[in-house]
Amino acid sequence: MKKFICGAAALLIAFCLFADVFAVETVSVSAKAAVIIDAQTGAVIFAKNENTKLPMASTTKIMTTLLLLESGDLDSEFVIDDAALLTEGSSMNLLQGDTVTKRELCYGMMLPSGNDAANASALKLAGDYGSFAEMMNKRAYSIGIKNTNFVTPSGLHDKDHYSTAYDMALLTREALKNDLFREICSTKSIKLSLESRESDKYLTNTNKLLTKYKYCIGVKTGFTDEAGRCLVSAAEKDGITLIAVTLNAPDDWNDHIKMYDYAFGVTKKCPVDGYTDFFEADVAGGVQSKIKCKPAEIPMCTSVNGSMPEITERIHIKRFIYAPVKSGDKVGYAEYLCGDDVIAEIDIVAEQDCGYAASEVKTSLYDRLINRLKELFKN
Repeated sequence: MKKFICGAAALLIAFCLFADVFAVETVSVSAKAAVIIDAQTGAVIFAKNENTKLPMASTTKIMTTLLLLESGDLDSEFVIDDAALLTEGSSMNLLQGDTVTKRELCYGMMLPSGNDAANASALKLAGDYGSFAEMMNKRAYSIGIKNTNFVTPSGLHDKDHYSTAYDMALLTREALKNDLFREICSTKSIKLSLESRESDKYLTNTNKLLTKYKYCIGVKTGFTDEAGRCLVSAAEKDGITLIAVTLNAPDDWNDHIKMYDYAFGVTKKCPVDGYTDFFEADVAGGVQSKIKCKPAEIPMCTSVNGSMPEITERIHIKRFIYAPVKSGDKVGYAEYLCGDDVIAEIDIVAEQDCGYAASEVKTSLYDRLINRLKELFKN
């Protein structure tokens, strides 16, 4: 019996050791550094050397595009600075004297990876490349990026221009909150009609994952001799958005597909633990003083391997609501936070109708407000 118990224990230990090894080696990638995260919570699902500082080539343009989009006035035309054309590598083929808009430059950066478009963006926003690099690093700091230093707007090699797979995932998570960024980075091709050109300009996205992987929604490729092949991508499936990054990856397309296949297999959308499903709101001038309220929908959060992050609920309901109220009327909203990040915001709506009280039917809104304030101070 003792031999049987010892043998069983040995098998159990061996199984546990094998399980640990299997968990670590679930994804095998060619990349020197890689990571895949959940876009909603930021949870890391798989990582390899994710905090190693490496050159990131043209994936840099994610930051340049984000800054350009956030600057506003996207459709006013301007003549590009000729200095922007003094660059090597990929291009949207801008010419001296071209008239463009910021929106067109965003497409020029994100689709054909135009270094000329990135330079033109930097000079338009900051006047010189050094000042623009300061803008890039300041924005990175605001996101919580800690192991990145931007020098160039395009990603052309500089020994002091570097990032990490994890930092690029954080940057992309922030950029995807911008609806226009999402639209641009998912565009496979586009026709631009530049004011200064007689013929249309056609741009094609270098991100082949948009056609290789049906759930892909972007984001950006990159390559230099020093950085190797770099790729930042995002994919959506069953309500879950994932962000994958590989730096120096000879087989980047397949690396990303393997990471997505694994990550979508261990993630699931689940209701937020312990969310409040019932509220009461005070009503001014109604047939009743309170009404029942509820969330307009169930707040959902991504679980990884069956584990949910700790979520904080923050409720915002009006101090009092004026009658009449109809079922379905918005009376407030609830925020759900993972750490300091709001990962979901749900409307709170009335669950029942509430008409005017008989005494309030002929009373003006101003008088009802004064009466309600008197009641509050009296109490």
